[in-house]
Amino acid sequence: MTLARAWSVALVGVSGHLVEVEAHLANGLPGVHLIGLPDTALNEARDRVRAAIVNSGEVWPQRRMTIGLSPATLRKSGSAYDLAVAASILAAAGVVPTTSLAGLVLLGELGLDGRVRAVRGVLPAVLAASRAGVERVVVPAANAAEAALVPGMQVTGVRHLAALLRWLRGEATAEDEVIIDPAPASSVPDADGVDLRDVLGQSVARRAIEVAAAGAHHLFLLGPPGAGKTMLIDRLPGLLPALDRESALEVTAVHSVAGVLPSESALLTRPPYRSPHHSSTVPALLGGGSGIPRPGAVSLAHRGVLFLDEAPEFSARLLDGLRQPLESGEITISRADGSATYPARFLLALAANPCQCVRTTGEPGGCTCTPRARRRYIGKLSGPLLDRVDIQVQVFALGRGAYLDADQVEDTATVAARVAEARQATAARLAGTPWRVSSDVPGPELRLRWAIAPRLLRGLDTQHANGRISARGRDRVHRLAWTIADLSGHGSPTSDDVEEAMLLRGASAQVAA
Repeated sequence: MTLARAWSVALVGVSGHLVEVEAHLANGLPGVHLIGLPDTALNEARDRVRAAIVNSGEVWPQRRMTIGLSPATLRKSGSAYDLAVAASILAAAGVVPTTSLAGLVLLGELGLDGRVRAVRGVLPAVLAASRAGVERVVVPAANAAEAALVPGMQVTGVRHLAALLRWLRGEATAEDEVIIDPAPASSVPDADGVDLRDVLGQSVARRAIEVAAAGAHHLFLLGPPGAGKTMLIDRLPGLLPALDRESALEVTAVHSVAGVLPSESALLTRPPYRSPHHSSTVPALLGGGSGIPRPGAVSLAHRGVLFLDEAPEFSARLLDGLRQPLESGEITISRADGSATYPARFLLALAANPCQCVRTTGEPGGCTCTPRARRRYIGKLSGPLLDRVDIQVQVFALGRGAYLDADQVEDTATVAARVAEARQATAARLAGTPWRVSSDVPGPELRLRWAIAPRLLRGLDTQHANGRISARGRDRVHRLAWTIADLSGHGSPTSDDVEEAMLLRGASAQVAA
């Protein structure tokens, strides 16, 4: 047999495409010709595979070899094709039976000595194979538990090419380092150790992060240094419910592609938390890089929290780049070598001081910045960006009473329980729809299916008519009112719920004053 085929998976973003790896051996000058839009790393597979085969005790075919990767119009990148290339060559040479490769996807990088090394993106690749009807997959042993997260998939983990070849020939022994059907991976526990009880006072801001957690609403806290803005937002992820199975797989897949999984055997069940520094680059925050773009912080925060501390210090280009994912829940990055779309449905949390001098107003030696200087500083956060932030609350310096009432402060567990109950109420209300939380519901559907009595919206209508709030802002108050109603156990928003929603949306007016 001079023709054999194996299967692998090409990743574009977190979307996988099944790739047929064909090997044809013919008479002629010995050599390897790799076709099908391979990148540099994949082109180098020729030398890696040859050395691995020889060092695994097999004979390298002295023939003219053509390795085709189909579909040929899809760009392939990375080293995960090594195992499929080696298997197809040896099957074409008659070393292993071609029938053993039928319906089998192989992923893994080969070392020169034949070792099978871990690769990125195994989870989304195996998910794509499962959707294509494949039921068997071979991956590096280090990635086996990650691949086993896909339901119904028969996973084989290998550590060396020689062991894989014996397994394909049906000659595997107990001594072979082959793991078949590893147990599903365990979850990563949440052990950050922070608690909401650590934050004194700030009842309005505490309520703001509770509402933000209940409805996944974007949040902006404005206030002097030392008021507790960063501490509050650092504790926001602890209020969010654990991810369901579908969301956990989405989040783990993104982290797998980025190569930042905390453990090869971990399913991420807690909402992720990302807090990039203001000096971050566009690729670091939004995604990018050479070749196929890699996910950035906005995608690594998918289904979790993205916190921008000292938000005005970020460049305008970075901040404006957030507008697309805030609206669509995904981000598309285009490069000369191709484009990739990553999920990016995160809760955006912003924190800022009123001015650049970071000194408290109204105290001896405090802030002396002019109102114009303050407006210029906060003006770095563009109107279109802030208009997409649901909750905008001003935080004030702590008074003596905050220390006296320290024993009355609620802890994270108490608030998280209320958030979980509110999420359940929201899920029951949104049952049968594609949306999960109040912030997901589009404006037209919100006004049509979850309308609020007109008499309760008179104050909001007045602000809209006066130009103090945009049509987008009006819808966001509407969503906030429903979240507050779910937190309060109301069947529909009351006048108090609408009033509180308008209050939580009120920081923009204070900033402009």
